[in-house]
Amino acid sequence: MVRRALACALLAGLSLGFATQTAAAENGDPKVRIETSVGTFVVELYPAKAPKSVANFLSYVDSGHYDNTIFHRIIRGFVVQGGGVTADMREKPTRAPIENEAKNGLKNETATLAMARTQDPNSATSQFYINLKHNASLDYPSFDGWGYAVFGKVVEGMDTVRKMEAVETGIVAGQRDVPLKPVVIKSARRVTPAAAKQ
Repeated sequence: MVRRALACALLAGLSLGFATQTAAAENGDPKVRIETSVGTFVVELYPAKAPKSVANFLSYVDSGHYDNTIFHRIIRGFVVQGGGVTADMREKPTRAPIENEAKNGLKNETATLAMARTQDPNSATSQFYINLKHNASLDYPSFDGWGYAVFGKVVEGMDTVRKMEAVETGIVAGQRDVPLKPVVIKSARRVTPAAAKQ
């Protein structure tokens, strides 16, 4: 069963304003280019703030785990989530879960990348999500005393993420908010800062 990594219901009264990330990325922070069936985007990672989350994400990138997975959960005005499910809605095997790093001071602001998890705060494996607005309800301490760990941000290609947000969704294999036409991650690869701008 596809894990429901975030709370199903949105809390009322969330901030609609855009806020810039409080911790600027340092020069040389790793970047990853993610090519999807609707376009490409680049994420910059923050190892100084979220070392375990970044190392975990890069281990999945380097192993090719994300290739041919899908963004299986898309909720307009909230998040797009992917990284662990194939187009036939099967979960790929993962490594052991990692420690929750939501106390790192980074916020679930627009375009940030964060670890998806179950109700268990320390259950994150390969799945991640991109915030489509500032989801303050997911920031530490959140509704469960833990929150969701931000570890990067989309720095190029947010228009691609917005294309994902606009796709038609429905119920697939018993799961809600699934794109009716799969949004496939074709590849996820590390890039140098220079290569990221190509």
